[in-house]
Amino acid sequence: MTEDRFPAVILAGGQSTRMGGGDKGLKKLAGRRLIDHVISRIGPQVGAMALNANGMPARFADLGLPVLPDGIEGYVGPLAGVLAGMDWAAKLGATAVVSVAADTPFFPSDLVSRLSSARGPSGLALAASPDTSGKVWHHPTFGLWPVALRDDLDAALRGGLRKIVDWTDRHDAGIAVFNAARFDPFFNINTPEDMDAAERLAAK
Repeated sequence: MTEDRFPAVILAGGQSTRMGGGDKGLKKLAGRRLIDHVISRIGPQVGAMALNANGMPARFADLGLPVLPDGIEGYVGPLAGVLAGMDWAAKLGATAVVSVAADTPFFPSDLVSRLSSARGPSGLALAASPDTSGKVWHHPTFGLWPVALRDDLDAALRGGLRKIVDWTDRHDAGIAVFNAARFDPFFNINTPEDMDAAERLAAK
């Protein structure tokens, strides 16, 4: 497997409480499900793809993707989905796995190449973008995760760690900063109002 064709895990394991529950990825945006937008955007950038989701996997059967549940119980956050993706990627013989969020349909089409170029000394990289004031915000559900760190991540999660950047800072993650001409490409959908805003962006 060449390094420009990393596998990818789509993180859809959250509980979507601000959207009223259910799977955000199955909600419609511009006539297509969010998950379909995400697959269309990440697919050309990667090799194999899998979905991190909890509960009955049959609801995603039409996607034809492996469904990876969190290996740590209790909905401990997106790092559990990243860990599931790292374990899956290791079984494929990959050196790293890309993560993307299922509720962020407009992320960059050069995400993976930019993350790969930004890797820190451990091979880890996260995406970031500036706000209107110029402050740079990390988007830690969008990252490149070396599978060699999966045991360390597993131990950290079982030890109570939950905040992604607390762990990535330990490993000197590189940062790929994406500037947006019109809007933040990492705009994510958490509420019905966000979905309305996404509809307006999709219409453009």
